[in-house]
Amino acid sequence: MPVTPFPRPKSMSTTTGSGPAPGATVRVVLDPAVPAQGFRVQTSAEGITVTHADAAGLRYGLATLDQLRAGVDFATTSYDISDHPDFPVRGFMLDVSRDRVPTRRTLARWVEVMELSRINAFELYTEHTYAFRGEQAVWQDASPLTAADLQWLDALCASKGIELVCNQNTLGHMERFLKHPQHAKRAENEDGFTMRGLHRPPSTVEPTPENAEFVQGLLEDVVPNFRTRRINIGADEPWELGTGKSAQRAEEVGLGTVYFEYVTSVMQPWLDRGYAVEFWADVFGDHPELMDKVPAGAIPVVWQYDSPQLLAEVLDADGGQVQEWRAQGLDVTALRDGFRDRAKLLLEAGIPFWVAPGTSSWNSLLGRWENAVGNMVDAAEVGLENSAQGFLNTAWGDHGHWDPPSVAFGPALFGGAVSWSLEDNRDVDVAAVLSDALLMDPTGITGDVLVRSGRVTAQLGAPLLNASPLVLVLREPDQLKPWAVPTPEALAAAHATLTSCLDDLRAAEPACADGDVVLRELAQALRLSDLAVRALQVRADDGSFEPVAAGRLLVELEALLEEQRTCWLLRSRPGGLSDSLAEFGLRHALLRSGS
Repeated sequence: MPVTPFPRPKSMSTTTGSGPAPGATVRVVLDPAVPAQGFRVQTSAEGITVTHADAAGLRYGLATLDQLRAGVDFATTSYDISDHPDFPVRGFMLDVSRDRVPTRRTLARWVEVMELSRINAFELYTEHTYAFRGEQAVWQDASPLTAADLQWLDALCASKGIELVCNQNTLGHMERFLKHPQHAKRAENEDGFTMRGLHRPPSTVEPTPENAEFVQGLLEDVVPNFRTRRINIGADEPWELGTGKSAQRAEEVGLGTVYFEYVTSVMQPWLDRGYAVEFWADVFGDHPELMDKVPAGAIPVVWQYDSPQLLAEVLDADGGQVQEWRAQGLDVTALRDGFRDRAKLLLEAGIPFWVAPGTSSWNSLLGRWENAVGNMVDAAEVGLENSAQGFLNTAWGDHGHWDPPSVAFGPALFGGAVSWSLEDNRDVDVAAVLSDALLMDPTGITGDVLVRSGRVTAQLGAPLLNASPLVLVLREPDQLKPWAVPTPEALAAAHATLTSCLDDLRAAEPACADGDVVLRELAQALRLSDLAVRALQVRADDGSFEPVAAGRLLVELEALLEEQRTCWLLRSRPGGLSDSLAEFGLRHALLRSGS
């Protein structure tokens, strides 16, 4: 049976009956007419030819040939495959700042995932988890990446045709710096701020020349470890901007101007050196007065992490989440349009931008598969309609990064495939690719369980943005809103699915180097998810638990937290582990209920 390569190609024809002889030589042809990064692979009884226009196309053509050779019918099948990418830049961003800092072995495994799916840019999102010179107080407990780590990874990526890109936040999400006395006065609001009824520590630096100089120093320290001439300066979610020290300036010239003057001051030195500079467009995209102010070489990156389908489900449910949005003056109707709404001003102004969907693995244990797929397809559609040059898939780690790396493997593969060729990979069988090509499981079980368990969040029937109810009950059971609690019938169905996945996993046989780790961390995530289901089944409306039930759940949770610690250390450095485990608020709730 002919082999269909992954990602699925734009054009493929096969003829059975004859193919290349054993040991047939490969003829390589340079043809400038082939699209950038594209190739043509032809195999027949006459031999093998790979045609390309550049080094990337040759790499992808030879990789495709290797996949064909792995088929048992290669010698009796002739192939003619032509292919090229939809997006020139197909990126993957990994959050290494929300407690989980990967080991070198884990980073190397991620490079294998990207190589398989033809991702050609890898960004490591950092806040405090690089060993900046003179900032030991900030990173000393984080097991940070070092210059040697980044130089090693940069070389590994380069050998695989992947750019390693520095992604260092420079405005918001700076709380790990601002909590230290030497940086406290840099904060926009030194006393912190309130969001959604909760007080939070300061996270945004005041947009001053002095702070721009400070973050420039951070960039000057870390960027030389990367050979590519592109960086990402972040600048997303500056929650406090314009509410504290910059309030008067924002009143005088407008919040958008205050924001973009600072961002431009951070970008400009790098633009002057010939770098392309990415920045998150969440603030920028809300200010029409900024649309003509993008410097040459700057790249707005539009992010949106929920699919139009999930957005519609949440809006149609019209629960408390929607009511909270309306109370904040948000145009909830427009949310149905996903990336089209998120990028509305840029689209109207004709400003080039990149799209950034997400793996939907964060704020979950097993991922949110349907949302991830819908979100990435939406991003690719809008990006292609508007000639976007970049597609940056993201894997964040909010609230302790509980999900194991393997949960994001499938969404990363799918993101690579649809950014390579959307129309040919919308319905690609990711479970089969996981088992056959990445995990090498002849039973097919591991890939199937990864995808099937990722559907449990949707099965719960309680549509939420950016989170699974199973994580919310583990993190803050006393804060769980009634509209986020699934019905008893849905919880029973989820329990059955999780139990079935655990049972099936016992027969899995992944032969990849990290196969045992995948099985162990996946079983752990399944057990934690099932405990969350049972906690929801017995939780009272006020978040408390009946003492006997609390005692049983607590014993089980304590054992699972020990296993969580062990699984973490199989993939990640020890720094951040304690902070991650501290996010399990269910433990405290059970202790209170059982006392």
